[in-house]
Amino acid sequence: MPRQCIFLVPGDWESRTGGYLYDRRIVAGLRDAGWDVALHSPGDMFPLPDAAARARARQVVDALPDGALVVADGLGFCALPELAERHARRLRWVALVHHPLAFESGLSAGDRALLERSERRALACARHVVVTSASTGRALADFGVAPSRLTVVEPGTDPAPQAEGGGAGPGALSLLCVATVTARKGHAVLLEALAGLKHHRWQLHCAGSQARDDATVAAVHAAAVRHGLVERVRWHGEVDAAALDRLYAQADLFVLPSFHEGYGMALAEALARGLPIVSCDAGAIADTVPADAGVLVPPGDADALRAALQRLMDAPDVRAGLAAGSRRAARRLPDWPASAARFAAVLDAVGARA
Repeated sequence: MPRQCIFLVPGDWESRTGGYLYDRRIVAGLRDAGWDVALHSPGDMFPLPDAAARARARQVVDALPDGALVVADGLGFCALPELAERHARRLRWVALVHHPLAFESGLSAGDRALLERSERRALACARHVVVTSASTGRALADFGVAPSRLTVVEPGTDPAPQAEGGGAGPGALSLLCVATVTARKGHAVLLEALAGLKHHRWQLHCAGSQARDDATVAAVHAAAVRHGLVERVRWHGEVDAAALDRLYAQADLFVLPSFHEGYGMALAEALARGLPIVSCDAGAIADTVPADAGVLVPPGDADALRAALQRLMDAPDVRAGLAAGSRRAARRLPDWPASAARFAAVLDAVGARA
């Protein structure tokens, strides 16, 4: 009889974000290893569900079979402490936390405090917690998660061809940012930094959904107009894998000015392609991007970001050195079969306990 588990993941399972990609690849790896994996969604509106979303989630969770081994993505699980508590004895909860919900940028003080309380209550009900980086694991100590109840399972990274660069034409640099347009990803800071570098030759390509944070999308497009950058920034929106591969291939430099990352899968993809990186010393980014592969600046500091970008624009030898560091780092990245096997070991251990 195959080993069985249920993945409980809110929202659109096919979303092209790092968290959903992680969930899909782990499920695929488990199935390849013989697991019977069922998928259920508690609905939308997370991490701040309204009454209707809570009612839908209650119906879904109430219908799960007694004793089920349930991997609950933290986007929904940590927003539903009442359900986690209600079913803590009946279901074997394994929480999958990509990053604490309360660490999202743009939250009001009240929503941040609400999510902190919610997360602490929900995680107390999990028999085990899986996180995608050591940094997130350390952060969860403040939410009451002891190291003995936690395992780091980093995302895998597929082998990829080395970036060829040159997408902006001779003598110019093609900058690539791969991130959903939300406050946490820092697009506004990037535009402010680049506004002071208009005397350099560059083109910025931004790949990532513009459908998840209308206020931030409007703000960054207005900033592009205000800074006179409309002709130098291309907004590709959410793209498929083939289009994303083409964007990586033409890039000379990868930039991600996030305020926090639970791992940073796009950064790992940039390493796999041997790209020099400019990003922020925030969350797990310093663990993902070694010092010889990228330049990290304080999050939200447009001046520091501008200085780092200018240094790399002015110094081809520095870019080449960081690219070499990226190629070395890529050889140390885990692959997806290894990540799935590590995840399976967690499920086996939880399933073996009464």
